[in-house]
Amino acid sequence: MGRGLEKLSESELIERAKRHIFSLGLNDVASYLCRLNMKFGLAKMHYTQYKLGMEPNATFISAPDETVTRNKVRWESGIGYGGKISWGSGEDKVIILDVMPNACGMLVGGIKDPPEPREIINNVYKLNQNEAFIDDIKVSWDFHVGNHFIDIFRVAKVTEIDLPDYIFIIHSAAPELRGENQKGVGLYYHKSKVLKEVMKEVKTPFGPCRVVLDGDAKEYYEFFRYAEEFAKKRRRLAAMEIFGDFIEIINETHQGLLNYNEIALGCHYINQQGQMFPIAMRADLPAYIVRGNLNLSEETIEALGFYKRAEKLGVMDKLKNLNILPHGGGYTFPDMLEASGEVEIGNKRYFTTGMKSGIGQKIISSTDGIPFSYRGREVIVRAMELRMCDIVARLMPIYVLKV
Repeated sequence: MGRGLEKLSESELIERAKRHIFSLGLNDVASYLCRLNMKFGLAKMHYTQYKLGMEPNATFISAPDETVTRNKVRWESGIGYGGKISWGSGEDKVIILDVMPNACGMLVGGIKDPPEPREIINNVYKLNQNEAFIDDIKVSWDFHVGNHFIDIFRVAKVTEIDLPDYIFIIHSAAPELRGENQKGVGLYYHKSKVLKEVMKEVKTPFGPCRVVLDGDAKEYYEFFRYAEEFAKKRRRLAAMEIFGDFIEIINETHQGLLNYNEIALGCHYINQQGQMFPIAMRADLPAYIVRGNLNLSEETIEALGFYKRAEKLGVMDKLKNLNILPHGGGYTFPDMLEASGEVEIGNKRYFTTGMKSGIGQKIISSTDGIPFSYRGREVIVRAMELRMCDIVARLMPIYVLKV
């Protein structure tokens, strides 16, 4: 165990945390910002593990779409996006609430013919006008919020697989369950008075780390599993109301707890070899349906230069059982070239970025409200280079709805 962690200086704790980050990202400015922020989050987790008598070895292993989170609360807690965060064996009843699981995911459905945009808009309008309930919880539709959307595609098959000629993707979560509700404590600690009352705040040199323990962890985890099923039913209900008859192909979470001590945060988790997933890019680029390969192989770990470090830290199992995929392109910032450093004042962090123009700098404390774009094909190419997946079909965009 990392004995005497409280004797280390803040800079030593940060350096220790950096060694527990394993990046598969593209090394653009969003990727760098992710890691700059994540080292603070991991340092907090290590300190918390130490205080709770656990091995302080939390890891962040990113996917090729490694990027920032635009959720201000999550970002200011020191959390990046696009990867798997682990802080225990999977069975330790300790859940870190700072990662903020929300059961966001994508439903991929097949249809015979693409509806006209006016028909879809009309159906979405009706959906918003009529009350809908799932398990007696009123649904609040949010396709106009954040990066939640409805995409329509024409299928260009790459392999011999039986797919419809047209496909849609619905991307959404379960906002109804973020605060306390009749089904449980809620998902977000800052939205739920009940969750705030039962959670513990572990004081660290980098700000508080919020956790639920033991029976409270069990209750929270069971509630998350309910929220995940709710989110899947919610996407399914939206699909039926908007498109009528359809074939459900995929309905998977990419932002949720995998067990008590791991979260897939903005990435797909592969439960079995060959499982299919969508990878959605910008509106002007093809999306993909891929088959996931269990990852990472020893050969890939060695090629990435991770092997000796992982062995020394005792986290090799985390790399060999990573089993994640990018879920999209991930945010990037078209006007920024590099992230050159950070300053921390009063547990608030300010990140310095250099501009592509070569003129001036942009100093940010949050990514919320910063102009952004989405990456493109380079993400899928990177995933295939790492043998994480194989393409099943290209999905050629017809139109995207943000309504």
